[in-house]
Amino acid sequence: MKILLTNDDGYFAAGLRTMYDVLAANHQHEIYVVAPEGQRSAVGRSITLFQPIFVTHHSLPDNHIGISVNGTPTDCVKLAIQGDILPAKPDLIISGINHGPNLGSDVFYSGTVAAAMEGALLGIRSIAVSLANYDYEDYMPSALLIKRLIDTNSPLLQYQSGLLNINVPPCDREEWKGKKVTKLGRSVYDNAFENRKSPYGREYYWITGTLVFEEEQDTDLRAIQEGYVSVTPLHCDLTDYERLKTMENLL
Repeated sequence: MKILLTNDDGYFAAGLRTMYDVLAANHQHEIYVVAPEGQRSAVGRSITLFQPIFVTHHSLPDNHIGISVNGTPTDCVKLAIQGDILPAKPDLIISGINHGPNLGSDVFYSGTVAAAMEGALLGIRSIAVSLANYDYEDYMPSALLIKRLIDTNSPLLQYQSGLLNINVPPCDREEWKGKKVTKLGRSVYDNAFENRKSPYGREYYWITGTLVFEEEQDTDLRAIQEGYVSVTPLHCDLTDYERLKTMENLL
């Protein structure tokens, strides 16, 4: 299988490196790594329009391809698929493994999810995978989960009308409560901004805050809070079809 790896944490991020190492170990796949040259978290679906996009080629063993890009995660996927920089079109795109969760309404900010969304829009099966904690840094259970989906040709990988957003709880695989197919929750934070002053007296803000516990059942947020792997199918079409016909009568 031809697999494109990307992320929003950067080409040298530990999560992407672990995913690459696990998939490359059995020499069964042709792997292309096309990722931002540095940290690009929370850039959403932004693309680079008013400056050039530079690429740097990196040497990888076994004829795998590594390219870092000075753009966004969406730039990386667009360039990989439409920019003629790869020898072939990938069969699967994996965005991640992200350092931290991509849950609930936060997916609209996520560069990780945006990269997978771009792949889905371009007609390629795509997965966004995140380790749902900023302090826990063992990416191996997440990588082995994705490897198993690929090795078993899981029916989950046949989803082509959108993308799969997978979040993995921060613990050993043996401690997982199981896996759940979930819907998006709603990310609500307490104290979302912290007000500070610079040494020169200028006021500034840091985005911060604590996620409020998710009360609703069957959401990705609730699944992670309870120790489950969350698998959320996301559709690229944001149209509200329930309102579409009723609003026509209002024109």
